[in-house]
Amino acid sequence: MIIIGEKINGTRKMVAKAIQDRDTAFIRQLAEEQAKAGSTYIDINAGTPPAREPGDLVWLLENVQAACDLPVCLDSANPEALKACLEIADKTPLINSVSGEKTRIDGVLPLALKYRTNLILLALDDAQGIPETSDGRMDIIQRLVDLALDGGLTQDQLLIDPLVTAISTGTENAVIAFETIRKIKVAFPMVHITSGLSNISFGMPLRKIINRTFLAMCISAGMDSAIADPCDKDLTGTLLAAEMLMGKDRYCMNFNKAYRSGRIGA
Repeated sequence: MIIIGEKINGTRKMVAKAIQDRDTAFIRQLAEEQAKAGSTYIDINAGTPPAREPGDLVWLLENVQAACDLPVCLDSANPEALKACLEIADKTPLINSVSGEKTRIDGVLPLALKYRTNLILLALDDAQGIPETSDGRMDIIQRLVDLALDGGLTQDQLLIDPLVTAISTGTENAVIAFETIRKIKVAFPMVHITSGLSNISFGMPLRKIINRTFLAMCISAGMDSAIADPCDKDLTGTLLAAEMLMGKDRYCMNFNKAYRSGRIGA
């Protein structure tokens, strides 16, 4: 499972303050914690105004690289900020993201193709926003995958986000996500599928229970990546149990290893 550690995000008050104050120790601690908890990528999102973002994102990147050996997920739609980071990244990063919106295709996609990065594709565009059906989302996904492959990326470099919307605003929203995941795996067997899990529970009580249940059901449908908090033991336990029950954990080694090391369980 590809885990994109979500905690270094400038929309969180403590992270925003750390960026403002240049609190190196706080950012490095967040990176170290997520690395030890099993992240594959460390997401960095400055969340600052466009003029400031290049400097802030580079500062985050430098601190994450000093704290751990993991590649980063560059969570920005600002081409200048992305380019500044791509020029100094130690390891091939993941860019989040390219959608069917013209600004993303014109501004972000060329950078991913030039630097041969891994890339998240979003199932939305200027005309439809987020389509209400899995077929509508697949139309956008097909166009974006074609653009990425024609530009020289491989399916294995792509992570597709079917775009999860809140169950509180539509009782079929989770079902649409499951349907889209299954269709993606049929159409593009070698791509990865990711999502921001917490979107499903927005506006609901007991959000963590909903998120964990949704994660297990998405894994059953074919999802193999998540943007999540790797330090959440209950969420990690659900993830590893779901993979084990799906036959993706040979001899249950990953689950047992995580239990023995204290990553899951009491």
